[in-house]
Amino acid sequence: MVTNFKEEVASGERFEFGKNWSSFLKLLNEDRIKAAEQSLLAFLGTDLKGKSFIDIGSGSGLFSLAARRLGANVFSFDYDPQSVACTRELKQRYFKDDNSWKVEQASALDPEYIRSLGTFDIVYSWGVLHHTGNMWLALENVSMLAKNNSQLFIALYNDQGFVSKAWTVVKKVYNWLPGFLKIVYSTLFLLCRETLLFLICLILLRPMKYIRFWTADRVRGMNYYYDIIDWIGGYPFEVSKPEEIFHFYHKKGFDLENLRTCGGKLGCNEFVFRKK
Repeated sequence: MVTNFKEEVASGERFEFGKNWSSFLKLLNEDRIKAAEQSLLAFLGTDLKGKSFIDIGSGSGLFSLAARRLGANVFSFDYDPQSVACTRELKQRYFKDDNSWKVEQASALDPEYIRSLGTFDIVYSWGVLHHTGNMWLALENVSMLAKNNSQLFIALYNDQGFVSKAWTVVKKVYNWLPGFLKIVYSTLFLLCRETLLFLICLILLRPMKYIRFWTADRVRGMNYYYDIIDWIGGYPFEVSKPEEIFHFYHKKGFDLENLRTCGGKLGCNEFVFRKK
């Protein structure tokens, strides 16, 4: 897996999410962890204690950590070796030598690996499957991890038509650039984007709203700056409409239990399905 990942990065076909997450871990504190815990409990609407929880594309490891602290038996995996390292770092920090939390490197596109894992009470993959390079295959594969009456919690980028196609170009350009030009590209992008947002807030006479973007803790315990870098570079990149995901899983015997859309705007639509 490592060789394939490195080849994809070298060819400009994949963003190194793990590098971004390793920087984010320096900011991780108790408040962010509690925010992650609360977001899980609120959206799933259930107690995690004693349940089996699989985190597909664990990234920083924050939500694997949150699930473990809430009492779940956790299995984490990610395709990006640095993301795996981040998740292992959090396990080392908070649950050293804990047999109820396992971390591996693997791909959600590998059906044989997925089948080997068995089934879980909670299947979790937030903002990951649209970055695999084959979203619909990934959606198919993760459905195999759900046992009867289990919950499937996923978040996927919203399809904005032409706007989504434009973002695809932005992300492709970032990943095609050599290292030093990536820094220039993302800096210029940030300057333009943040200047526009600040001017809009000024026009609306709400300058403090802009300041809160940078100073307030993000929903789910995340960070504004690292979210933006993740967004600029996040490639592969696929999108979907809420109704497409609903119909896809309904045919597979899943009922929609909770839904939060981004109102047709930029961002992720969140779904909780229950396996019949």
